[in-house]
Amino acid sequence: MIACSDSLGRVEHVAWARDLARQLLAEALPTRWAHTQGVARAAESIADIVDEDAETLICAAWLHDIGYAPGLAQTGFHPLDGARYLRDKQRADERLCRLVAHHSCAVIEAGKRSLAAELVAEFPPVGGLVAEALTYCDMTTSPRGEPVDVQQRLREILGRYGKGSIVAESIAQARTEIERSARLVSAAVAQRR
Repeated sequence: MIACSDSLGRVEHVAWARDLARQLLAEALPTRWAHTQGVARAAESIADIVDEDAETLICAAWLHDIGYAPGLAQTGFHPLDGARYLRDKQRADERLCRLVAHHSCAVIEAGKRSLAAELVAEFPPVGGLVAEALTYCDMTTSPRGEPVDVQQRLREILGRYGKGSIVAESIAQARTEIERSARLVSAAVAQRR
């Protein structure tokens, strides 16, 4: 089991991740909180495909968007802001921080924001199925936390941010990789069932 230290000692990590995300997002950003809850439900439903990384996947799902929280947003790039907060303020597991930093092809947007070198230097990417699964969970959950197919989610993001925005350009560039992750994880889930 992965645990994180706090002032009360060691606590169960999934509960810690859920409670931290709730504290940072529920009141301040209710739509982001709804999405986060849906991503965590998705992670819980497929966690068995990543074996010993199941708990890490679920924790990363709870924490992937905390960088949007007021007070955490330092660079304006939520994957980096969230990962730095987890590392510096929460002393979270390094691998968990790296998953949050790189969720859903974040390095592409980081490049467009001139933050890619910083992102990779501070948080080297985590490869493998656990990273693919986090992308899958994020990219198959609507802003309201509902399950959607990856194409619907991509259309929603592109429409919400609009043509010419950094986010829309990044998602368009990452589309092939996101779709590949969705296929890979869907196949892994089907194989386990």
